[in-house]
Amino acid sequence: MERKPLSLKGSVGLFGGTFNPLHNAHLRVARLALEQFKLSSVLLIPNGIPPHRAPLEGITSEDRYRMVRAAIARYPRFDVSRIEIDREGRSYTIDTIRALKDDCPQGACFIVGADRLSDITTWREPEALLRSVPFVVAPREGISAELFSRPPFDVAVIHFVDMEEVDLSASWLRERVARGERIEEWVPPEVAAYIADNGLYRKRELAVAPRSHRDRRLG
Repeated sequence: MERKPLSLKGSVGLFGGTFNPLHNAHLRVARLALEQFKLSSVLLIPNGIPPHRAPLEGITSEDRYRMVRAAIARYPRFDVSRIEIDREGRSYTIDTIRALKDDCPQGACFIVGADRLSDITTWREPEALLRSVPFVVAPREGISAELFSRPPFDVAVIHFVDMEEVDLSASWLRERVARGERIEEWVPPEVAAYIADNGLYRKRELAVAPRSHRDRRLG
C-alpha cells in the first residue's frame, strides 16, 4: 500500500546504481520521479564496489561515471556524484545517504527499483536505511506494492513512480554488445558512442545463453 505522509517537493532524488551501462529506462525513472514528485534535482550515483554484485569485468568505475556524465549533460536538473567511486572499499547505501544528507538541506529521497528494495534485509543497517529518507520506488514485474506495507517496510516512507514496469536490463545490453549487436535503441546516444569508441564489453565471455530483455533488474 502506498503511503505519502510527507511531500517530496523540492527534495533531491538520490539515484544509485551500477549503471553498467546507463540505459534509457534509468533516465525514464529519473525523469518521471523528478516530474511526479516535483523534486529539485536528481543526483545519479554510480556504485564504486557494489556489495551485492559480482566484480565488474572489463570496465572501470571511471568508464561508468563518464557514461553517466555524458548522458545527462542535456538535462539541467540532473547531476552525477563521484562519492562512491572515489570511496575506498565497498559501497554501502546507508553510508552514502548519511554523507549526502548534510548537503541536501531541502531534503532528500532515494530512488530505487522495487526488486532492489525488496532485498533490503541483505543491505547494511536495513532498518536505519529505511528510516533515513523517503523512498521513491519504480515498479518491477512480479513485485507487488503490497509487499512494502509489511515489516520491515512499515517503518519507511514509500512513494511509487506512476509508470509501466521496467522491461530492460543492463546485462542484456552487455550481452548484445559482446555478440557484436547494436544497442542504440535502448541507450542514450552518448552511451552508445562511448561504448563503441572505447571497445567496452566486447571481450566479455558470455556466462549465460542469450535471453529476452525482459528482466526485473534495472541494471
